[in-house]
Amino acid sequence: MSKRRLDPTLLVGLVMLLLLALLVGLGQVWTPHDPFLVDYGNTLQPPSAKHWLGTDDLGRDVASRVMAGGLVDLRVALICVMAPALLGIAIGALAGFVGGRVDTVIMRITDIFWAFPFHVLVIAIVGVLGPGEANLYLAFLLVNWISFARITRGEVLVLRELEYVQAARSFGSTDSRIITAHILPNAVTPAIVYAMADVVLTILAVTSLSFLGLGIQPPTPEWGLMIADGRQFMFDAWWIATAPGLAIIYTGVTFALIGEGLDTALRPKG
Repeated sequence: MSKRRLDPTLLVGLVMLLLLALLVGLGQVWTPHDPFLVDYGNTLQPPSAKHWLGTDDLGRDVASRVMAGGLVDLRVALICVMAPALLGIAIGALAGFVGGRVDTVIMRITDIFWAFPFHVLVIAIVGVLGPGEANLYLAFLLVNWISFARITRGEVLVLRELEYVQAARSFGSTDSRIITAHILPNAVTPAIVYAMADVVLTILAVTSLSFLGLGIQPPTPEWGLMIADGRQFMFDAWWIATAPGLAIIYTGVTFALIGEGLDTALRPKG
């Protein structure tokens, strides 16, 4: 019996994720300098042996802030994706499996949300609730579940008509048993792949909210805030915005590779 080999794309993504986790974890226990320390005598210093990625306009070490800020961005991104994903998958599976009026009502609700741009809804909700990390979670939960619900519903509509599901029903399996054991394991693959891509989109959304003053608040080290702070020094101190920007790109590539690898690994063959 041949062993199933790990998909190379998934393997590369997992290695990159491990390196990212090590960097973020290290940033919580040790950084080259205090990420909050303001030093007006060393403002806008270029990368050097003392300050690996230079300093910002307040003299704070950019490398230390990138390391410390990684946990904030990853925590916010993962919660803002995973919580809506769980809610959306459950609602989408219910709509697709039950059908009828339940499906109609749920889909009309999703159509209402779908009619508005994602960022506009999130900005409106956070603007009403006020800035802060907790309000970010609530805003994304209220808006981001729509995509997962629509993806899962579409998969369930196809799977519920397949022969193995009909066979399980003829053998007396309950609806809850059919949906949890036979449909969801195959229906969630597209949602999982989408979630991996949505992580980086969520980081960009949080970055945009921070730029508008509605996201993570200073002086918390956060990649989006660092880019916003460094935008006015792009020609004189490019490293302030470049370092967190590269961190976001690396994170995006990491989760994109994991998503593609999971799609290959989890998609039923044949």
